[in-house]
Amino acid sequence: MTTLPAKTEKKLGLVIDLDTCVGCHACVISCKGWNTENYGAPLSDQNAYGADNSGTFLNRVHSFEVQPEAADAAAQLIHFPKSCLHCEDAPCVTVCPTGASYKRVEDGIVLVNESDCIGCGLCAWACPYGARELDQAEGVMKKCTLCVDRIYNENLPEEDRQPACVRTCPAGARHFGDLGDENSEVSKLVAERGGMDLMPEQGTKPVNKYLPPRPKDEMPEFDVLAPFLEPVAEEPKGFLGWLDKTLEKL
Repeated sequence: MTTLPAKTEKKLGLVIDLDTCVGCHACVISCKGWNTENYGAPLSDQNAYGADNSGTFLNRVHSFEVQPEAADAAAQLIHFPKSCLHCEDAPCVTVCPTGASYKRVEDGIVLVNESDCIGCGLCAWACPYGARELDQAEGVMKKCTLCVDRIYNENLPEEDRQPACVRTCPAGARHFGDLGDENSEVSKLVAERGGMDLMPEQGTKPVNKYLPPRPKDEMPEFDVLAPFLEPVAEEPKGFLGWLDKTLEKL
């Protein structure tokens, strides 16, 4: 069994804004692409173009229609991205019989040493978030690595040294940083927007945080556009006047 570090120097993780996520799945595709070509064994697909297809993904987006408590409130469509949360008290690590799953002391990232993984599935069973997937082709457990091979890669431009999902998100809904530093941009964002843990009752202390969606019960006011929506003229003149009269005769 693997033991968890008593303390990590950093708490690298993601902050996901549920208010701005549009459910485009760009994060899913970029994650699949990067992790198939780089770190560890490729993420395989089985019968990808058939009726009974399956595959391995490290990030998935679920969509839910949420009805607020007020009867007259408008329903909201919430897109909910989910991947490994790199928990401080990660049960997937402590249940691993070979020590393949471990949490790094230097940054708190939870990883899998694939050469030691026997594909027993205990970590997937222990994870309350369903964040681990067994790759059918390789027979090893796969999970989000926070793109550890990108964020420390000095051969990449500085702006690219962040997880592929964060770099790709067109809506700016994903943020990456050290959540152990209260002065970091992600920590400030969590404090300002009331960032939440996913299923805190599980006691896993997830590092990743979610920013709640803002209520959208009222339609926005468009008074600022009113002057531009007025007709230019009461009666069309010139060519448009001739065309209007001609069409009325048809």
